[in-house]
Amino acid sequence: MKKITFNSPVVLCFAIGSGLALLANYLTAGLANSLFFSVYKSSYTDPLFYVRLFGHVLGHSSISHYANNMILFLLVGPLLEEKYGSKRLLEIIAIVAVITGLVHIFLPGNAALLGASGIVFAFILLSSVTGTSKGIPLTTIIVAVIYISQQMYEGFTSVNNVSYLTHIIGGSIGAVCGMALRGKGRY
Repeated sequence: MKKITFNSPVVLCFAIGSGLALLANYLTAGLANSLFFSVYKSSYTDPLFYVRLFGHVLGHSSISHYANNMILFLLVGPLLEEKYGSKRLLEIIAIVAVITGLVHIFLPGNAALLGASGIVFAFILLSSVTGTSKGIPLTTIIVAVIYISQQMYEGFTSVNNVSYLTHIIGGSIGAVCGMALRGKGRY
C-alpha cells in the first residue's frame, strides 16, 4: 500500500490556511475577513493594512468561492512547486498578493477584495508558458488565449462582485514569471 505524502508544502499550507481563514470568518460573523483577509482603502498607518495586503488572498466569501479557487490551485500548484521549488512559488504568491492589493486600493470605489483567484490565474498562465524543454505546447497557448479572452469579455460585460482585473493581473504576473523562469528549475 502506498503512503500519502506531503508533496507540496506551500500549496498545501496555503489551501489549509485559506480554509482556516474561511472558518474564522464564519465563526466571527465576517469580522475575520474584515480585519485580516480582505484589502480595502484604509490608513497606511494602520498595521493591519499591511497584514491585509498579503492576507486578502487567504480570505474567501463562501465555501463555494473557496472551493472554486482551491480546486484549480491544488490541481496546478503542486506541479509548479515541483518544477520551481517552494521558495519561488511563495515569492510568486506574495508578488501577486501585493500587486493585486495595491491596484485594487488605487482604483475608485470602496469595495473589499479577497480571494485566491489572482494567484490561481497566475498559476494557470505560469504553467501555460512554462511548457517543456521542446517549447511551449500548443494546448497551453490555446488555454491562455481562451482564458484571457474570457476574462476580458466578462470584465466588460458582467455586473457582479468578481474582480476580473485581478484575474488578468494575476495571469499577467504568472506569464511574466513563466517567461523569466523559462529554463530555470528549483532553488
